[in-house]
Amino acid sequence: QRRIPKGGFKNINRVEYAAINLDVLQTLADSLKVKKIDHELLVKKHLISKSEKFKVLGRGELKSGIEVFAHKFSETAKTAIEKAGGTANLIA
Repeated sequence: QRRIPKGGFKNINRVEYAAINLDVLQTLADSLKVKKIDHELLVKKHLISKSEKFKVLGRGELKSGIEVFAHKFSETAKTAIEKAGGTANLIA
C-alpha cells in the first residue's frame, strides 16, 4: 500500500525541560553549603547545559530550607520546598 510509513506529529513549539529532583537539590545543598540554587549553579556543576531549561520534580525529600530558582515546578516539589522552609521562585 505505502512505501513510506505514516509518520506522527511533532510539535515545533514544545518546550523541553531537564528534570531535577529534590534529592539532587538536597545533595547539592549539603555538599556545597549553599542556601540558593539557580540555573548558574546547576550549569557550573554540569547537571544541565547552559541553554537548557529545567523543572524541579518531587522525588526525594528536602530537609533544609533553600531558595530555588527554576523554570517550572511540579506541585509536589513546590509544597515540599515550602514545607521545608524554603521558597520556590519561577525564572521568566
